[in-house]
Amino acid sequence: MAASVENEQYINRDISWLEFNARVLGEAADKGNPLLERLKFIAIFSSNLDEFYMVRVAGVSQQLGDTFKRVYGDSGYVPAVLMKQLDTRIRQLVERQYRSLYKEILPELARNGIRLAVWKELPEEKREALRKRFIASYLPILTPIGIDSSHPFPQVPNLGLELLVRLRRENDEKEHFAVLEVPSLIPRFIEVEVYGRHATFIPSEELIANNLDLLFNKCTILECSAFRITRDMDFSIDEESIADLLTEMQIALQKKAQRKVVRLEISSLMSRKSREWLAGMLRTPKEYIFSISGMLNLKDLFRLAGLNNFPELADRPLPPLSSVSCPKGADIFRTIREKGGFLLHHPYESFSPVVRFLEEAANDPNVLAIKQTLYRVSGNSPVVKALIAAARNGKQVSVLVEIKARFDEENNINWARELANAGAHVVYGIAGLKVHCKALMVVRQEEDGIRRYLHLGTGNYNDKTAQLYTDLGFFTDDKALADDVSALFNVITGFSSPPDWNKLWVAPFNIKEKLIYHIDREAELSTPQNPGAITIKANSLIDYEIIDHLYEAARRHVKINLVIRGICGINPFWLPKQYARNIQVVSILDRFLEHARIYRFANNGDPVYYIGSADVMPRNIRRRIEVLLPIESDAIRRDLDFILDCALRDKRKGRRLIGPNRYSRPLPSASAEPTRSQYKLYDFYRNRLEKTREAIGRNESLTIFTSPN
Repeated sequence: MAASVENEQYINRDISWLEFNARVLGEAADKGNPLLERLKFIAIFSSNLDEFYMVRVAGVSQQLGDTFKRVYGDSGYVPAVLMKQLDTRIRQLVERQYRSLYKEILPELARNGIRLAVWKELPEEKREALRKRFIASYLPILTPIGIDSSHPFPQVPNLGLELLVRLRRENDEKEHFAVLEVPSLIPRFIEVEVYGRHATFIPSEELIANNLDLLFNKCTILECSAFRITRDMDFSIDEESIADLLTEMQIALQKKAQRKVVRLEISSLMSRKSREWLAGMLRTPKEYIFSISGMLNLKDLFRLAGLNNFPELADRPLPPLSSVSCPKGADIFRTIREKGGFLLHHPYESFSPVVRFLEEAANDPNVLAIKQTLYRVSGNSPVVKALIAAARNGKQVSVLVEIKARFDEENNINWARELANAGAHVVYGIAGLKVHCKALMVVRQEEDGIRRYLHLGTGNYNDKTAQLYTDLGFFTDDKALADDVSALFNVITGFSSPPDWNKLWVAPFNIKEKLIYHIDREAELSTPQNPGAITIKANSLIDYEIIDHLYEAARRHVKINLVIRGICGINPFWLPKQYARNIQVVSILDRFLEHARIYRFANNGDPVYYIGSADVMPRNIRRRIEVLLPIESDAIRRDLDFILDCALRDKRKGRRLIGPNRYSRPLPSASAEPTRSQYKLYDFYRNRLEKTREAIGRNESLTIFTSPN
């Protein structure tokens, strides 16, 4: 049961986040989802919880000496009370997670041919074969570390899977402890046998634990239990007082294995003696210890969830579609000029035009310069490779690589070095601010002078997540926007002061003020007979000042529709009933991660639309460089209307806020399936593409612009 928030004006962000992760766990329990997809959501829940501990729980633990943490006005929390609420709710959810996995999902997978075995259940011949494979492939990788006066307790890595071994040596009655890391080089789930419609696996720690005699010669194994630690990763750097941000970030990352333990997960089979010894070595209070009845590190279940020879147990494929605005083979620069701007909606529509845009720019002799912001990119990024090629081809390439992007710091540092080595001008960030906006500008020499081509979006320039996250990307050569983006890069890369922006809203300079202005204007224009309307689609809504303005708009009869995937600090039920009904909140969790941000204000018949990178959070609108851009095309606005309408009408995967921080459950019924917004959107783009191709086939005047090559 969620922490009590019945009479609170605002929902605490961490309490709200836990209920979001509870909704993720709800997807694992949704029997309308294929089995492997349910397994995937078990893994997502664990991955989310790991990050929550590393950042949010770690942050609250640092505040435990404070009597009160002020957040906004008189609102805030007592850190010790909040920590207890979080701990209680987390333990409830973890128990539910393991119950769902072991009582429902794994038995059902076994009935469908996918079995996760334990050593003692395997026939002798299978165990012998596995032992031989262990000796040949895995034994050389393992390094047991005995703990005694000459061997101190090792620096256990964050989130690593470890085995604690209690043993006696030959001719020695004294008990000893050893720690054995289960390296990530060893597959977490090792094939026992795979044939036809059957696949059996054994967890790597199970295989290792049952062959310890090969690692501890002439020792008696008394006990072997798994454990896992989570460390405080909520570190910051005093950017104003350092000379080299890149070097300081590298030093901080190297020290992460020494940071404080904020969670210790242990197998429930671990003896009290071993538990107390381990907790003492790690200096972990008992309230940070989780006793787990099952496997640890369930995010590794992603590997089983990705089995591709059981298609009936997975979601049906939804391959990215070509865009009608920029089909494969089209000359992107000419397309942008002719259309005056167009929108891509990923992952329904392919991310490849974004990559092609950069690749064409890198090889086009008329392109003079490329400027781009990078927040999170993939490990083998075609985006970065295109930028490197452009720099080597003599283009002026300027890239902001945000090396403070949480959990992507090392990857971004590596890419930043490669870009710099190729000749690109690389900026590593801005002191005191994270650069989170998604902006790309190509400067091209053309017959009529220099023209600037833009791509602005809601999602990262990451070809991998573009297949999993719903995001919007806008191509244009609009001069006023280009002037704004040029000024934005001057602010980011130099010492330029922010200008009077033509069209963009840019944090931390004016997004908060613009949002409040448009909310208040909607309230001023609203009447009971002609109510205003505000629709916001975002990942998070937690800025309490903006929530106050939404409350006031609801009192002025404005109809407020909020599609908020995750953290939602608004509590409409705090208002009197006649106003509370003016605020509707929907959270959608489905096969794709909802990530696009859309802001729509009715404005008494002259609507205003913005899309971009900014959520309604203090960090986004006060401590980051963010961009929201206007959508002025009627055709694109109709597409945004359809996206929002699909989300608000989704009865299959749309959870409604039905009480303070309490959401309805999804309806796994055939009658609700036609309202499933992500499937409706995919069908919409597919049908539009098919109709466009048919029209082109019938009418030669409808041409697709192709590049000379």
